[in-house]
Amino acid sequence: MTEEQKPGELKVKKNLSLNLIGGKRHRGFGAGAIDLSDIACIIIDNGEAYIDVGALHGKSKIEKGVRFSPDRSLTPDGRQCWVVWVAVERHEEGSFYAGATACEMWIDSQAMRGWKILADHVNKLDYAMKRRVILDELAEQEKEALKKLLMEHNPQWWERSTDELKEGLS
Repeated sequence: MTEEQKPGELKVKKNLSLNLIGGKRHRGFGAGAIDLSDIACIIIDNGEAYIDVGALHGKSKIEKGVRFSPDRSLTPDGRQCWVVWVAVERHEEGSFYAGATACEMWIDSQAMRGWKILADHVNKLDYAMKRRVILDELAEQEKEALKKLLMEHNPQWWERSTDELKEGLS
């Protein structure tokens, strides 16, 4: 029991989630089987990285209303965008970015068509949850945008992150 804690009072564990849903834990389909509360969804579009929790369900700002196909030729005028899954973990020193994977997609906002391989997105989400770092496909501008976002979101988490992640974004 801590000094601030009163007798009989339960200690509340703080949620270390990067996922910005107002502190609520994920309770969607399969909740309990897989905990997605410590996964952040980051979109990189036109060299800008931002958090968009809707990407977890394929409903990010840039995906809404877009009809996706696994046939890349159906999106000839699309622009390349990325979903980056980032896992946050805690150890005795504090929280840190533990895994990060990037998934490619192409979006034509005018035609409301897009290309992505759903299986790749699911597999890369799984890899991030398993604390792997797979960011090789990102261009330098995209790596810089992601690095900047992670550093600005929480500098302490960035400092405690693995060398593998830091090198992957260098």
